Amino acid sequence: MNNNGWIENRTFDELAIGDSEQLTRSFERDDVATWAAVTGNVDLFRLYDALPADDASPERGVYGMWGASLFSAIIGTRLPGPGGIVESARIRFLRPMLVETRVTASVEVIAKDADRGTVDLGCRCTDEDGKVLIEADVVVVVPTEKLRQPLRALPKVTLRRENQFEGLLERCENEKPLLIAVAHPCSDDALRGAVLAAERGLITPILVGPEAKIRAVAERIEVDLADFRMVAADHSHHAAERAVALVRSGEADALMKGSLHTDELLSAVLNRENGLRTERRLSHCFLVTVPTYPRPMIVSDAAINISPDLGVKRDICQNAIDMARAIGISKPRVAILSAVETVSASIPSTIEAAALCKMADRGQIEGGIVDGPLAFDNAVDEAAARIKGISSPVAGRADILIVPDLEAGNMLAKQLTYMADAEAAGVVVGARVPIVLTSRADSSTARLASCAVAALMARAELDPGKSKSKE
Repeated sequence: MNNNGWIENRTFDELAIGDSEQLTRSFERDDVATWAAVTGNVDLFRLYDALPADDASPERGVYGMWGASLFSAIIGTRLPGPGGIVESARIRFLRPMLVETRVTASVEVIAKDADRGTVDLGCRCTDEDGKVLIEADVVVVVPTEKLRQPLRALPKVTLRRENQFEGLLERCENEKPLLIAVAHPCSDDALRGAVLAAERGLITPILVGPEAKIRAVAERIEVDLADFRMVAADHSHHAAERAVALVRSGEADALMKGSLHTDELLSAVLNRENGLRTERRLSHCFLVTVPTYPRPMIVSDAAINISPDLGVKRDICQNAIDMARAIGISKPRVAILSAVETVSASIPSTIEAAALCKMADRGQIEGGIVDGPLAFDNAVDEAAARIKGISSPVAGRADILIVPDLEAGNMLAKQLTYMADAEAAGVVVGARVPIVLTSRADSSTARLASCAVAALMARAELDPGKSKSKE
């Protein structure tokens, strides 16, 4: 293959023993989904969970076929290239291949047979640690004449995921519902959201607010409140105070915003005497799923801290990591965003990003892999990171995006929602308990996902208030 828009072979005579080619690729979840969609093998979706590192796993051959396909790509395009015909192949799957593993496939000429016009190729696929995952011996009939053809661009395959939150919701099935105080559910969307989450088995709501208003809303939207506890409150401020009191007394495990303003609820939460403060600064996390992106991302902070300083950004990072771990990301990759990926004295957010990375190195931020500054493109796209020469365990594969300020985060989350069909579940982290924030514009899916995140956080005991509460 050459670099002038053409692809050409290497003839039998041009090949010599020891000639080799290699190809490096990341084995991503999208590869599994694409493979399943093309073949109809829905059983492949089990690979969305990382495979056990068990050499005896009977599934390793199925998963390793993706790695073996890289041998075919090299043979068909580089060694020998167009016109080669595979006569036989013997493949040995030595170790399982895990999702999100970066592998290198190599093919080497180990023998030639002039009488038959064949070459024997030795093939190996290794992971980043150099461990051999797959070996293969392939015999190829090689053309004796030069073949040259245009290099056709491959079509771009884009997967559209209709509901990436479904797996999150399934994790909450067969678990005890989260007992949650819903502050002032006096609008159609606020009450309907709480009831919907209760019907799904995610929460057991305690409805806190003016009883007459709540019942009037229930009658209007035809909801039966017979199974729900109600706690009377005179108005929205009072509802916020009473909902917080239910948590302090142990009668509720979390909070959920109803139709009151966010400031009203957080004012009660942050009350120094009767609130739910901790040593950690409160921050808001959007769990965002984009239909064309392979995994959910957490965007923070897009709703509470307007212009956070370095200390607040440290708490924002830790809160987001705690949330990520609660929903099942054992070692979340955290990208500290800025406009550029290099530290610049003229862009303060790049300096703070570098400081946050050093804080993580010193153990002041725990549980995740932190890197920055990173621009948005090279935080979420591996190709963009490679083009810019960025070598990082986070670049292109970020699970968490820490934005410079609220304006950037809010615009990012809303652009994804309104221009990329994203769903965004919102939770406030850093108080004694998770706080579900819902909006009138939220879909039912986003509301359910917000409750699921809160339930998982409360159950995992990763919320910082569990160990660092202030009385």
